[in-house]
Amino acid sequence: MAPQTTTVPDRALAGLREDLGGEVYLPGDPGYDEARTIHNGMIDRRPAVIAQCASQADVSNAILFGRQTGLPIAVRGGGHSVAGTCVIDDALVVDLRRMHGVVADPENMTVRVEGGATMGHLDHACQPFHVAAVGGRVSTTGVGGFTLGGGSGWLERKFGLASDNLLAADLITAEGKHVHTDAEENPELFWALHGGGGNFGVATSLTLRLHELPRMSIAMLFFLPDNGPEIVRTLRDLAAVAPDEVGGGAIYLPAPPEPFVPEDLVGKLLCGTLFTYAGPVEELREMAAPLLALKPVIEIVTDIPYVELQSMLDDPPGLRNYWSAEYLTAFPDEAVELFCERGTRMPMPAAIQQVLFMMGGQVAAGPSQYPQPWRTAPWAVHPFATWEDPALDERARQWVRDVRTDVKPWALEATYLNFTGAEGDQRVVSSFGEENYRRLAAVKAAYDPDNVFRFNHNIVPAAA
Repeated sequence: MAPQTTTVPDRALAGLREDLGGEVYLPGDPGYDEARTIHNGMIDRRPAVIAQCASQADVSNAILFGRQTGLPIAVRGGGHSVAGTCVIDDALVVDLRRMHGVVADPENMTVRVEGGATMGHLDHACQPFHVAAVGGRVSTTGVGGFTLGGGSGWLERKFGLASDNLLAADLITAEGKHVHTDAEENPELFWALHGGGGNFGVATSLTLRLHELPRMSIAMLFFLPDNGPEIVRTLRDLAAVAPDEVGGGAIYLPAPPEPFVPEDLVGKLLCGTLFTYAGPVEELREMAAPLLALKPVIEIVTDIPYVELQSMLDDPPGLRNYWSAEYLTAFPDEAVELFCERGTRMPMPAAIQQVLFMMGGQVAAGPSQYPQPWRTAPWAVHPFATWEDPALDERARQWVRDVRTDVKPWALEATYLNFTGAEGDQRVVSSFGEENYRRLAAVKAAYDPDNVFRFNHNIVPAAA
């Protein structure tokens, strides 16, 4: 169904163009189609106005323009929402991508990140000082949405979630006003930003804690899938005794056409494991010895700069995407068998990945007061489907749903919402927990009572 065409008064548009230091794009303008394109190639939406903001004042002016003209308001940072909630038909998009400045302060071990910065911007600013912020696993992910949604990445077992390392934030509210929040100033809002996402305002800057990271290493091992259960069990047992410096997990995927993949394996299904280690490769090799003994067909054990690790798994934009996740209370042999069996039944030739992440460490041991009940889980299963052919749409989506069904007996009701698309209101409530959700709804009512910022994993404002 074609989107409705909204007519925005010329006078209002002229005022927006005059007020904005950035750029304004309308349908038909040169650059409009590029500006509305996001990571997920399934999303093809036509906003009424795209305001590419260059400053905090621009964000405020754009929001006020949207309110005055009655346009729905969507917010774009990195553009990695699998549901595509950062671009909405017939809406105003507040696009933060021009606001990507990062200032690292290694003396005080903090970094200030503007609202449109990506992981790549953040990691490259920190790497020269041999420090790092807890980031995700893809360099093109937006730091703002990632952090405010919780923030799960390779360093989380050592340093906690990204949101655990959030020290302060600056937001523009639905009324176009600036608000600063930290542990002492507006503490209830600060609490809500630890998982509550973009429900409360547009984050124009975040201040994050840095950590020393002089060495990083990986053991990336791929096996033929026949012995998948033995491989995954071995990883599971290693994770149970691994120090917090270790992260990673297991994956089923078609072998990509990369230089490290032998030609005869390209396109064939493989079972892989990845150990990441905040330390030297010599120590990592010793810890990974039980997996190395299983004789992988591809073996990469090496030191690696953190900035390179962060971009190693980048997917090209424009592929069709559908993902979800379940967080598990346990991962017994029965669950291992189901995980591996489903991994061998992927719809091909889609570049589908079935991922298992080890959790625990400082994720489970970290702050328990925040609305993140999923963080206690020792394992996360993340079916991640990407493909090109629209004819595979239903098969790929069903495969993701089937993975979730397989592991339901061991799953929490809560999940990390950044890993999911639009899965219904109850999924949002259960992922925060009902008591936390009520508290979040009260914060929402205080800062966005009209639910202006609703194109997200939405928290409905509490009734007055």
